[in-house]
Amino acid sequence: MPHPDPLTLPALEQARLVRERALSSRELIAAHLERIAAIDPLLHAAVEVQCERALADADAADRELAAGTLRGPLHGVPFSVKDSIEQAGTRSTAGTWGRRNAPPSTADATLVARLRAAGAIPIARTNLPDLLFAFESANLIFGQTNNPYEVTRTSGGSSGGEAALIAACGSPLGLGSDAAGSVRLPAAFCGIAALKPTSGRLPRTGHFPPAGGWLETVWQIGPMARRVEDLIEAMRLLNGPDGIDPTVPHVPFRDPHEVDLSELRVAVYTNNGIAAADDEVTWVVWPAGAALDSVVRSVEETRPACLEAAYDLEMMLIGPDGGDGLRAYLRELGSTQVHPLLTGWLDKLEPYRTDLAGFARYWAELDAYRAEMARFLSRYDVILCPAYTHPALPHGESILDENFRGFSHTMAFNVAGWPAAVVRCGESSTGLPIAVQVAAGPWREDIVLRVALWLEEVFGGWKPPAAPTAER
Repeated sequence: MPHPDPLTLPALEQARLVRERALSSRELIAAHLERIAAIDPLLHAAVEVQCERALADADAADRELAAGTLRGPLHGVPFSVKDSIEQAGTRSTAGTWGRRNAPPSTADATLVARLRAAGAIPIARTNLPDLLFAFESANLIFGQTNNPYEVTRTSGGSSGGEAALIAACGSPLGLGSDAAGSVRLPAAFCGIAALKPTSGRLPRTGHFPPAGGWLETVWQIGPMARRVEDLIEAMRLLNGPDGIDPTVPHVPFRDPHEVDLSELRVAVYTNNGIAAADDEVTWVVWPAGAALDSVVRSVEETRPACLEAAYDLEMMLIGPDGGDGLRAYLRELGSTQVHPLLTGWLDKLEPYRTDLAGFARYWAELDAYRAEMARFLSRYDVILCPAYTHPALPHGESILDENFRGFSHTMAFNVAGWPAAVVRCGESSTGLPIAVQVAAGPWREDIVLRVALWLEEVFGGWKPPAAPTAER
């Protein structure tokens, strides 16, 4: 092997090794399959591992390379897919009981197809909560995913299987989806990097549940990886309308490497007016801001005043009917059994039940929130803040009232429609990863990723977990 452990390398570096014939795609895929076999009995991150199919695809990639054909920048490199994003020939359960015997998908989701066109090879489908509704990845079909740094802790949700598998080097790159923090929160808990793009940036064709309704305004599919450079490449490959999802305009993806850090005005906070970060998170976010102060135009402690409304707005948009629509949808799917974490979320929607006039008021409040966020951009270009108030929580504790409102730190940018990324910048006293969240205005993923890349370079980013243990 050309590296002591090529599985720890970024996807782009793995691709270079394949391209230069330092190792074959088959060797790379086989090594990842061996890693999954070793780690997944303890993590439960993968719900389907595509051994024979992935090895056959790797053999085809090696033959193409030998014939002088390079499919794209990820030729021969594996990737993983959240079990709510369709892949031809595999079932997409969305973690809900009524889809446990769902028929195989007949086509790839748009974003899966784009990664395959770039030469990447699907290797595994990953775990998630029941119908994606929880900040922990546990369901009645596949059980619970554990954190690779401490298995008594959650990997987060809803893209928790992705985050755990990538952090443990079972995959270098993957796709998740995010309506309230579901890409960023698991990435933060597992110490990897992830991006929720601007609402409407990437096509959601082939996601289950499908796009539609008012939730379109808050959710996106986003890339997840150990390194920010892989997120940048993924966005280059994934960006653009597909002619099917009508919410996606043609907006070019700007090169993050062309962003001038010295021109950026940065706002930093650790208390959004809803839930303050604990001391361990605070003492990761503030040093990140202090370090940035040496390379940007300015860093100030401040926040948009409207952030205090973010939690209620998110819950209003999800449950203006008190959750009745979601309950009916579950019945239509045949989900006669529901995971307790989903039940807990649905119960939290009851106070937001309203009528048509009330929903109109909710929408006016959303417009006012977005207008205030836009005004904030006249004074600041970047926001630096926590992804969550604590490091990874013990299993089952995300739904507790004292913890649940902390997810408002990610919800704030779903409600705004802004792009936001997370990158590991420190760790707790027990070795759990702690991330910083970086956000910027709509369509400015280039700013978000440039700042995240700089923070990764300074603070180290992802750190390999030791062999997973129950306690540290």
